[in-house]
Amino acid sequence: MSSPTTIVIGTGIIGIATAYYLARSRNQPKIVLVDRDQPMAFTSAQSGENYRNWWPHPAMVAFTNRSIDLMEDIARDSGNRINMNRRGYALATRGSDIDAIVAQLHDGLGDEADRLVRYHTKDVAPTYASFDKPDWQGVPDGVDILQNRALIRDRFPSYDPQVETVIHIRRGGDISGQQLGMYMLDYLREAGAERLLGEVRDIATGDGFRVEVATPDGIRHLEADRIVNAAGPFADKIAAMLGVDLPVHSTFQQKVAFEDHLGAVPRTLPFSIDLDAQTIDWSEEERAMLLEDPDFAWLAHPMPGAIHCRPDGGDGGKWVKLGWAYNETPAQATWEQQRHDNFPEIVLRGAARLSPALKAYYGRLPRSIHHYGGWYTMTGENWPLIGPMGPDGAFMNCALSGFGTMAACAAGELCAAWMAGSALPDYADGFSLRRYQDPGLLSALRAANKGVL
Repeated sequence: MSSPTTIVIGTGIIGIATAYYLARSRNQPKIVLVDRDQPMAFTSAQSGENYRNWWPHPAMVAFTNRSIDLMEDIARDSGNRINMNRRGYALATRGSDIDAIVAQLHDGLGDEADRLVRYHTKDVAPTYASFDKPDWQGVPDGVDILQNRALIRDRFPSYDPQVETVIHIRRGGDISGQQLGMYMLDYLREAGAERLLGEVRDIATGDGFRVEVATPDGIRHLEADRIVNAAGPFADKIAAMLGVDLPVHSTFQQKVAFEDHLGAVPRTLPFSIDLDAQTIDWSEEERAMLLEDPDFAWLAHPMPGAIHCRPDGGDGGKWVKLGWAYNETPAQATWEQQRHDNFPEIVLRGAARLSPALKAYYGRLPRSIHHYGGWYTMTGENWPLIGPMGPDGAFMNCALSGFGTMAACAAGELCAAWMAGSALPDYADGFSLRRYQDPGLLSALRAANKGVL
């Protein structure tokens, strides 16, 4: 009897991770990965490549902690091929009243919060571990809260001197998402997994699944016992082929990367987020011009916080990345990038509020700037959808918003466990469609902070 066949639709990091953990399972199926493009070439190629265990709900904390555990295993086994570092996430605010943030930390960390949250309120903090080196091993877990201007100036000299509080999430940093995907693909290749370049046009059900794929050489029909919908921003289209209406929407978010030849951003800086809302630093003349144009007047009005900045390319590199996920307008996902030409200057001026040295680049960003973006496909509560989907044998691993790279390992492991009928973690039901049968949970989630960055 031939082994069962599983088709994984989508070769972004989520589809690859699902196939990887399926291939590592005891009852290894025949695996075929299908995508219209090369692996990691679309949304995954636009990843910020960061990871964190900071979330306002314990289920998401447990989920990302598990993913970080698995990434650490890969880093350890591969000689850190994935370039994992651990400088953390530094959340900066000019306010001293952080009760709401502390409440979120306690919600996410639960009973462990009192042990894991540390306060530093004096000019010196001997128990505040250094982040000078990028090592991911031997770094404390938990959260350090700095509430002393002199201490903040000493540890974060590039920050706006008006910053009153820094919340430093220690179990966070960045990795090479591309190398993580390649590591998994190497394993899949050795395990005999197949790849097919083509676009899924239709899925018929009956005795298993019959998948119609448009390839460069014409239409092909594949048969499978099980399928996995890991189609990223097109997951709703794949689900619709099976009569399933996924409760997801997509927004396009942009980032820029450029060579910081002026050294405005220290190479040892953690992933830094300015929590405060702001009005972008335009000149009075620029502001007046913006207000006169209905299409751009919004740029002269108050903007949300959560703009982020980090050095890119390691300690010896020179590039920086800036991002600002302020777009909240849902749109139908397309294969074309929906970039706005003015975004680089917008994000630069926004980021310069926390890192004033970036002002030197106003109107003179390097020509080699990389302006890119990707789709955040998410549910209303910003939890993923992982598990059974519609007809027997159909599964999904999607709606991972802007946290796909960091959660890929745990998401792949969880989807593989659903498919194998293995023991499931406590968060499994909450991340499946079953949560929509729990109105109390949904109401609480939709009223809470979504953790979107």
